[in-house]
Amino acid sequence: MSPSPSAQYSLTIRVEIADRPGMLGLVASAIGQAGASIGSIDLVEVKEDVLLRDITVDATGAEHWDQIVAALNGLDGVSVVDTTDRTFLLHIGGKIEQANKSPLKTRADLSMAYTPGVARVCMAIHDDPDKAFQYTIKRNTVAVVSDGTAVLGLGDIGPRAAMPVMEGKAMLFKEFANVDAFPICLDTKDPDEIVAAVKAMAPTFGGINLEDISAPRCFEIEDRLKAELDIPVFHDDQHGTAIVTLAALINACKLTGKSLADLRVLIIGLGAAGVAVTKILMEAGVRHIIGADSRGVLGVDRGDYQDGSMPPIKRWYAESTNPERLGGTPASVIDGIDLLIGLSGAKVFPADALARMNKDAMVFAMANPTPEVSPEEAAPYARIVATGRSDYPNQINNVLAFPGVFRGALDVRAPQITEAMKMAAARAIADIVPESELREDYIIPSVFNRDVAPAVADAVSAEARRAGEDRAGDTIGFAALDIEQLRS
Repeated sequence: MSPSPSAQYSLTIRVEIADRPGMLGLVASAIGQAGASIGSIDLVEVKEDVLLRDITVDATGAEHWDQIVAALNGLDGVSVVDTTDRTFLLHIGGKIEQANKSPLKTRADLSMAYTPGVARVCMAIHDDPDKAFQYTIKRNTVAVVSDGTAVLGLGDIGPRAAMPVMEGKAMLFKEFANVDAFPICLDTKDPDEIVAAVKAMAPTFGGINLEDISAPRCFEIEDRLKAELDIPVFHDDQHGTAIVTLAALINACKLTGKSLADLRVLIIGLGAAGVAVTKILMEAGVRHIIGADSRGVLGVDRGDYQDGSMPPIKRWYAESTNPERLGGTPASVIDGIDLLIGLSGAKVFPADALARMNKDAMVFAMANPTPEVSPEEAAPYARIVATGRSDYPNQINNVLAFPGVFRGALDVRAPQITEAMKMAAARAIADIVPESELREDYIIPSVFNRDVAPAVADAVSAEARRAGEDRAGDTIGFAALDIEQLRS
């Protein structure tokens, strides 16, 4: 798959251009011939015989920038003065900041916000700890916690290098659900230390979003925190991916006329996301699932299961799936499969093997930035293709789930995010796309569809109320009007 120009490699090029007719057209042509996409063109300064302009271009990679610059410098009357990596520019000083909700302009303001007035509020919380939800940021604040061991497709890059991703996550929380989130990157890989750290900071937060923690430790960490805390704990790499995958599948089945109960599914990649997707599909009624990891198809006949060396979570997987006890490579078991889900790595599946899938096959190849099989290669064999990329149709993106899930849980002060809440969230996402609008290239709403987060929040909070998990009641600070103000 040839790479396309992308905003992640956006560059601002400052160029001096001779002030002659047709020069800007020559510059634009040179950029286009170099394979880049032009964004904005801004006039910076007019000199006696030259114009200074800033030209924004999207490239296919950092090495592509050199080709673009060389093409411009090769034009008579054109000189590149400077270049700026726009992605790095956006990150200077971090991407989020704290802001005060109330002004501090007078002595009276100070007396209420800080000493002496604040002492009465402190004692009210001391006498009734539950009032922390009413009188502090706890009621609308989530900790985004990572140890930096499984960051994007980069792997174990450590807590400091993980911070830009966690800051970005905080931006998404605020933008799509008006949830205040703060990045917490921990300098430890020890599950005991991570659990202890999160428990120690829990009084500050209304929810915990675990992020980019490698498997299998992520399963233990989440399970322990869910058992020991009375606020929602949600590992987005697992459950966010699972929710959105199920939402896309619900609509794909509407389009193809297939039923969840009759689907035959092959999942490649059995890390955090692969296991969680399997669990939610089983919860939704899918009965025939085969999973494969880097050692091949998982089953009770595989050597590492037989000798006891298989990790506990994969032992469960082997015992709960693959009813026909197949073995081998993913490509060797693709015959008669309705849905291929990829959560592994780049180009790990041969496209021609897709020809052996069932009619109206579905391929969700979600590895980023390069899918397990490219959409172009899958297209001849699959009726519906989805990826994790924003530059293809049917992007399966966690941002469709986690902001609304936490918004709904915080609105009702739910102590946990249950399987039923996740199912409700998936159905809510799927329902955003009316059946009359479903198409092969439109089975999931855009991440910028502003109806998604409120719909997910409503579904999650409604399920919490149905299950008796609504702890907000009529408490001041959780009135319906107040919740709407938090959402807006």
